[in-house]
Amino acid sequence: MGTETMLDPTRLVIAALVGLALLLVLIIKFKIHAMISILIGALVIGLVAGMPFSDIVTAVNDGIGNTLKGIALLVGLGSMFGAILEMSGGAQTLAVTMVKRFGDEKAAWALGITGLVIAMPVFFDAGLIILIPLAFSLAKRTNRSSLFYAIPLLAGLAVGHAFIPPTPGPVLVATMLNVDLGWVILVGIFCGVAAMIVSGPIWGAICGKKYYVPVPDHVANQEEIDESKLPAFGTIVGIILIPLVLIILKSVAGVVEALAFAEPVLAFLGEPFVALLIATVAAMFILGIKHGYSTQELEKIMTKSLEPTGLILLVTACGGVLRYMLQYSGLGDVIGNAVASANLPIVVVAFIVAALVRICVGSATVAMTMAAGIIAAMPGIAELSPMYLACTTAAVAGGATICSHFNDSGFWLVKSLVGLDETTTLKTWTVMETLVGGTGFVVALIISFFV
Repeated sequence: MGTETMLDPTRLVIAALVGLALLLVLIIKFKIHAMISILIGALVIGLVAGMPFSDIVTAVNDGIGNTLKGIALLVGLGSMFGAILEMSGGAQTLAVTMVKRFGDEKAAWALGITGLVIAMPVFFDAGLIILIPLAFSLAKRTNRSSLFYAIPLLAGLAVGHAFIPPTPGPVLVATMLNVDLGWVILVGIFCGVAAMIVSGPIWGAICGKKYYVPVPDHVANQEEIDESKLPAFGTIVGIILIPLVLIILKSVAGVVEALAFAEPVLAFLGEPFVALLIATVAAMFILGIKHGYSTQELEKIMTKSLEPTGLILLVTACGGVLRYMLQYSGLGDVIGNAVASANLPIVVVAFIVAALVRICVGSATVAMTMAAGIIAAMPGIAELSPMYLACTTAAVAGGATICSHFNDSGFWLVKSLVGLDETTTLKTWTVMETLVGGTGFVVALIISFFV
């Protein structure tokens, strides 16, 4: 394990500015891959700060090892779980049933809630592609602008993707801040529901009235979903709740005396990788084998789902390198002292750092990674309560969500799928993302005042 090196504070600050500026230039100007850029930036910080070569190597090894140790299994299992849910039609089941229960008038609320639930196990892109036809079919049926339904769906997906584990973003931040996922889920639900309401049905209704966007031609004539082939609504909800309930029970059992007798068992079952493994096996059997899929077909689906995880894990691991470089160089102490003298709560600092990186780089993953690395390197973080750290995690997620614009792949995906021009995408999607991040942050900040 590395130890913090006593170096000149001025040189440390210069090293950090040089390293982080280089990182941003490599990503923005030269379009170098985020993983390479973060790694180069971290090494430059160590070299310019004057760290011994052996400490730089230790920071890299510890950063990769300790970061992946916490999230590798979760990202892999979460991807498999999401792929089975996607393949079985579980996402459509949730959406179709919710829309029927809420009715056409309140369908925007149904889509927002469905998006939020689906984005926890399923990647944002996949969830959007699966569910957007339902938003279009509603718009066609009610003769409304497709934004009336697309914005709530997008808001729900963005919220689930940003705030609530087992989606990779908050898992990564929680791992770097060493906070129990149960508290992150609880705080994330409060932040997420408020953010979904403000940026989904409310903002969607405003957008729907202000901008008439017809249903794109390529989906206007699509066939309706055959509901008879979809799995039962209760089954899907039950399977999605398995990991969330088990992880929350583990956290609650640690503080509620009445559950002390079951604490060892709940602690094991609520260990995130155990909870996700149970959910994945349940999904394999109930949504896969019982629905006529062979084990070979399931194996192919689950293997394919792991393709995007390599990128997520490597970018995250390099973020861990950045965190340990800042910590072992002693820069975490310098930043911590500066924040203390500025008299800003850690939750606010976390949001500002993540927001600045998000606006510059575009990638929510890079923004979360860098912000979590800087906050985790600050002194005294380990002494903060789990609930306060969960609020800090939500603040990082909020900052990493705001202001999606031209440098964010999500911006272009939404533009092309919904059939918008750049200006309308900025006025609708970009504002929606800012409402998601801003509302989630405000709720996290309010909760942090009572911790």
